[in-house]
Amino acid sequence: MIKLSPLAIILLGAAMGAYALGGRAPDAEAQRYDIERALSQVKPPEGFSISLYALAPNARTLAVGRKGKAIFVGTDEKRAYVITPGEGKAKSVDVLLPSASLVMPHGVCLSEDGALFLVERNRVTRIDDAENAWRDAASVAKTIVKPGDLIPRSEESRGHSARVCKVGPDGRLYIALGQPHNVTPRDRLALYEKTGMGGIVRMNPDGSGREVFATGIRNSVGLAFDDRGRLWFTDNQVDSMGDDIPPGEINRADRPGLNFGFPWYGGGHVRTHEYAKDAPPEGVVFPQVEEVAHAADLGLTFYHGAMFPEKYRGGIFSAQHGSWDRSVPVGARVMFTTLGPNGEGGESAPFAEGWNAGRGGYLGRPVDVAELADGSLLVTDDQNGAIYRIAYRAK
Repeated sequence: MIKLSPLAIILLGAAMGAYALGGRAPDAEAQRYDIERALSQVKPPEGFSISLYALAPNARTLAVGRKGKAIFVGTDEKRAYVITPGEGKAKSVDVLLPSASLVMPHGVCLSEDGALFLVERNRVTRIDDAENAWRDAASVAKTIVKPGDLIPRSEESRGHSARVCKVGPDGRLYIALGQPHNVTPRDRLALYEKTGMGGIVRMNPDGSGREVFATGIRNSVGLAFDDRGRLWFTDNQVDSMGDDIPPGEINRADRPGLNFGFPWYGGGHVRTHEYAKDAPPEGVVFPQVEEVAHAADLGLTFYHGAMFPEKYRGGIFSAQHGSWDRSVPVGARVMFTTLGPNGEGGESAPFAEGWNAGRGGYLGRPVDVAELADGSLLVTDDQNGAIYRIAYRAK
């Protein structure tokens, strides 16, 4: 039986009371106090500070408005949120589309002209001029991919259905479609290749012109474009193969049509048991960076701000949600990846950690990272329903 630390018990009780659907939320100040106690255990590098920016139940993904008027928050439950930014912390947190019936409104991303794309498990909605129009979203929202057209209805499930999206430099909308199995059954391979499940699809901003951009991906929950227009993405790899294999992945897609190896490979160069005797497709692309097994690498972003020291500029910040399929927990931290020459794969190291209490459980579980206009970094935590801000001040 797992023994929880006293602080973990406090946080668990607060989270259960706050986020049970239809339940009564605890006092906000008490909740903030508990979360800030947990944050006291988190240690970023010298000169950096981490603080509570906002509370938003089940906060998962982030899309920061260019005008500085709104930050959009996706979840894997029934609600999405809008944060009105403030100085060092949020001014307010509101529900986006409060009267709508949403199913896992996880994916949030913004176009250059300010349109918000909200990607649910099996639907895509666009809200134009979202930073100004979000209060009237119900009247201006347009469904650009109707239910049943993003994935076949027969493949709907809770498993690996937390979509993420990004608008590329080509103006098209990119969406990662996790396939709902640990290892894809053979009788689903053709269907998934055709529809882009277990891959990434892209389309025009009105939902037309859909095509499969990449295949061979188990479950990506993080997309980001570099300055050259290349798409980078995390991938969560196969469970139940052992504590230390297969590795998690950070990948790079330089062009459409690439295959990243799943289900023939479970992660990195590790073959799956189910496809060990099958010849993999030709030209499989292996990861730029391999991460520790089962840490659950999720959201990532390239850092372009001026607040952090020079060594962080152009590198990748990413979130590890934390393991469940491992005897000793790993992850629950923010990572930083220094890239090699020409943006080739580099090395990752912990940047902010302390949410992992070992066998005592997690004090928080980071999901996504996003940069604010001032160069500080936001981090979501779905366990505590919190969004943190990491800032730097040189001594």
